[in-house]
Amino acid sequence: MADDDTPATFASPACFLHEVDPAYAGLPGPLDLQAWTDVKRWRRNERERLIAERLAVPAELRARQGEAIATGVLAQIGDVAGRIVSAYWPFRGEPDLRAFMEEIAARGGRTALPVVTEKGRPLEFHLWQVGEALSRGVWNIPIPAAQRPCVPDIVIAPVVGYDAACYRLGYGGGFFDRTLAALPAKPRVIGVGYSAARLATIYPQMHDIPMDLIVTEAGVVRPQDVSTVRALT
Repeated sequence: MADDDTPATFASPACFLHEVDPAYAGLPGPLDLQAWTDVKRWRRNERERLIAERLAVPAELRARQGEAIATGVLAQIGDVAGRIVSAYWPFRGEPDLRAFMEEIAARGGRTALPVVTEKGRPLEFHLWQVGEALSRGVWNIPIPAAQRPCVPDIVIAPVVGYDAACYRLGYGGGFFDRTLAALPAKPRVIGVGYSAARLATIYPQMHDIPMDLIVTEAGVVRPQDVSTVRALT
């Protein structure tokens, strides 16, 4: 992993600040600092477990699951003509949605990738479609070579884990939460991941923002009553 203090441009998902404090990240802090310490430790362990488990799945099976997820997302977003859909570059066994991005363009939509410009700052979104030039950010994750900032109508966010209220367990840096909180108008946010990554709860905190829905290869998860899963705040 690259030195977090090295100036660079990151690509999604540049979220490896496992031990980051919400206040440091520019996010609202927890009400109970001891609870937050416990949650950080638990999330770190679950994150490592879930990533290891998905990487152990045969690539052919992951590819089929990714195709099912892409089909499910397309069914949920409907007409994309004239709209901007931000996806991501697949990383560490995440569902590969590059063919999905091509389909969005074929249907008259535009696609983008998220880019981190500075730690502790919201993500930027830059227009990019399959076939256009790429450069490489930290961890060699491709990012758009041309800087064309945009505001997406729909954001597709990869999840490491998720719960019944559609809270997302990510890579620990809080980039998506910070970005959604900073946008002038909230886009539709769809989490994507594998059904095996479902958790009873991620122990959502004040700074966590739920997805509008989660799409897995097994179907669509819509938010249930948040009170049933917000165990620690």
